[in-house]
Amino acid sequence: MILPETKDWTWVLTRQCPECGFDAAAIDYDDVPDALRGTAAGWPAVLSRADVRVRPNPSTWSALEYGAHVRDVCRTIQRRLELILEADGAQFPNWDQDATAVEARYNSQDPIAVGRELLAAADSAATAFASVPQSMRSRRGVRSDGAEFSVDSLARYFLHDLLHHAHDVSKPN
Repeated sequence: MILPETKDWTWVLTRQCPECGFDAAAIDYDDVPDALRGTAAGWPAVLSRADVRVRPNPSTWSALEYGAHVRDVCRTIQRRLELILEADGAQFPNWDQDATAVEARYNSQDPIAVGRELLAAADSAATAFASVPQSMRSRRGVRSDGAEFSVDSLARYFLHDLLHHAHDVSKPN
């Protein structure tokens, strides 16, 4: 069993990630949509690997589990963006990513379908972020744990998530 993630990753908005090298301060908001699409484009190759269902160790997800998670991150973040645009100060419903991985049986899903769905979800989210006018990028939303995001910081946080997970699966098991 994989232990639930308990890290608060919001720190990546203020300092460089030592694991994947992401630096939020170096990213221009207008570059985020293309970066999201570019990062997502690598997933079908990852999800076609022979070892896609193999966990590198008992406490780390397989590439398929990461891919399904990234797909669902895209959907969740897009929904959070929609909530912020509907109401400044929106409250985001809780999303337990670890429970979702178990309930949705990520490692039993069809990797080809996950790849298609991930690309579509990333493209949809990228399009949604690209459509936000500059005047609305300071609107805010609050996660269930109290972490507050603007549209701008949510975009950067989201990009880190995708880049970091691409880094997580960059080498076959």
